[in-house]
Amino acid sequence: MRARPVIAFVTGGYSGESEISYKSAITIEKNVDTEKYEIYKIDIRKDGWFHTTGGGDVIEVDRNDFSISFLDAKIKFDAVLIGIHGTPGEDGKLQGYFDMLGIPYTSCDAATSALTFNKRYTVAVAAFAGIHVAKSLHLFRERTVDAAAIAAQLQFPVFVKPNNGGSSIGMSKVNHAGELNAALVKAFKEDDQVLVEEFIAGREFTIGVFRHKGEIITLPFTEVIAKNEFFDFEAKYQGLSEEITPAVVDEEIAEKVRDTARQVYQVFNCRGIIRIDFIYSEAKGEPCMLEINTVPGQSEASIVPQQVKAMGWTLKEFYSALIEDALALK
Repeated sequence: MRARPVIAFVTGGYSGESEISYKSAITIEKNVDTEKYEIYKIDIRKDGWFHTTGGGDVIEVDRNDFSISFLDAKIKFDAVLIGIHGTPGEDGKLQGYFDMLGIPYTSCDAATSALTFNKRYTVAVAAFAGIHVAKSLHLFRERTVDAAAIAAQLQFPVFVKPNNGGSSIGMSKVNHAGELNAALVKAFKEDDQVLVEEFIAGREFTIGVFRHKGEIITLPFTEVIAKNEFFDFEAKYQGLSEEITPAVVDEEIAEKVRDTARQVYQVFNCRGIIRIDFIYSEAKGEPCMLEINTVPGQSEASIVPQQVKAMGWTLKEFYSALIEDALALK
């Protein structure tokens, strides 16, 4: 009988998004196929990288080769299932580390992860490839621009958000110049760079995309209708939004969203599962890309698990597909 592949499932992280990582971990642990894979959960935190055994023993990971040792055995991993939102699991740092060690993983590679973690660079590359995006300004803490200068270049309302990271932490919608300074202070608390982006009128869609056995698969996409003024942290994770999966939409619009999602996946050389957020601009009759999440949430409140189920797959089948595609890279 063939030994089961040994998989490290990494969770935690170094940022405020670790809270979301641990919520995702509950869903992943419930649904990953432990008959097919030997799974070890690794908690990556600022104070160390640890595995806790079934008996409650806490073992530190040897970062020289990403292994753990217990019961007189050294365990090395065939692949890594990445479930860390924010740094270092979504910004390319862990991916670069695993690349150096020759261990395959379930997410985009280091270059794509680092690029897409920066919202401004992401929309710049997308625009260069002919994908519609909102007009925006990229601000730096040491070179901040005053409200009047922003108002002279962008039309209100605008969104102000930390340039790096996800989960809509630190994000604000600003309707006039008088609200800008408070929104900038809030965003700069989360990051040294801030993106100020023009509001696009339209319907908000979000779509999961992954590659399986060489084919780019788009999941049935979701329309997000926020009960707050926009799809912020509370709307995403505390139930203050209505999510319709699959979205009720004309097939012509649906095909444009799917086509653009596949184009984004190819342009950014993505791997594993990503989630792309769009506004469908009624004025342009085209989807405008907002951002790419290379480690999308997997909690009970998250969108990708809903879309997987709408496709007719179980989460166990889905996580197995991600792991098998990673193992094929060995």
